[in-house]
Amino acid sequence: MAVERPLTATERAYRFAKAGILDGSLPAGELISEGQIARPLELSRTPVREAFLQLQAEGLLRLFPKRGALVVPVSPDEVEAVIEARQVIESYAATELVRRTDAMLEEVTSQMQECIDEQVRADADGRGMDFVEADRRFHTLLVRSTCGSILVDVYEGLRDRQVRMNLGAIVRVAGRSEQILADHRAFLALLRARDSETAVATLAVHLDGTRRGAVGGPAWGGRAG
Repeated sequence: MAVERPLTATERAYRFAKAGILDGSLPAGELISEGQIARPLELSRTPVREAFLQLQAEGLLRLFPKRGALVVPVSPDEVEAVIEARQVIESYAATELVRRTDAMLEEVTSQMQECIDEQVRADADGRGMDFVEADRRFHTLLVRSTCGSILVDVYEGLRDRQVRMNLGAIVRVAGRSEQILADHRAFLALLRARDSETAVATLAVHLDGTRRGAVGGPAWGGRAG
C-alpha cells in the first residue's frame, strides 16, 4: 500500500489560501498579506510567496510588491463565459442521457438524487460550502455519464470559478438555496421522464439564476430578477 508523502510547505500554503478564496473566508476584493497565511500554518513567508505566485497564475490572486495580494473577483465576463460553457456541455449531456438504457438512466439519476439529499442536509445545517460541493457533484455526474474525456476535462476546468460563483449567489440572494433544490428536483424528474427538451429549458433557467446571483444583473433577455 502506497504511503502518501507529506505536503511541502508551499503546498500547505497553497491549499490553505486557495480554500479560503473558494469558500469566501478570503473575500474577493480583499488585499491579503503573506503573514495572514504564514501565521496560522506556522510557516515562513517564502513558501507563502511561492503559493501566491501559483494562485496568481490561476487567476485567483493579483500580486502587488510590498503591499500584498488582491483576491481577484470573478468578473461579469467570466461569469457569462462559464454559464455559456456549462449550458452547452450540460444540455448535450442531458440530451444524451435520456437516450441511454433504463439501467444507466436509473444509476445516474439515483446518484444525482443522493447529491440533492446531501444538499438538503447541508442547507439545514448551514454548511454553505458543502451545499456548493454537492451542487457541483450533481452537475458533474450528469456530464461524466455521457461526455467524452475532452468535454469532461473542459467542464472540470471550470470548477474553481463555479464554486466561487455558486457560493456567492447563495450568500447574496435570499432563498437561492431553496430555488436550487427546487430546480434540481424538477430537472431530475424530467430526466427520469426522458423529456430532454423540457429538461434543457429547465437547465437554462437554473443556470440563469446562478448567473444573476453571481453578478447581480438582470436575467437573459431583459427579464426582471
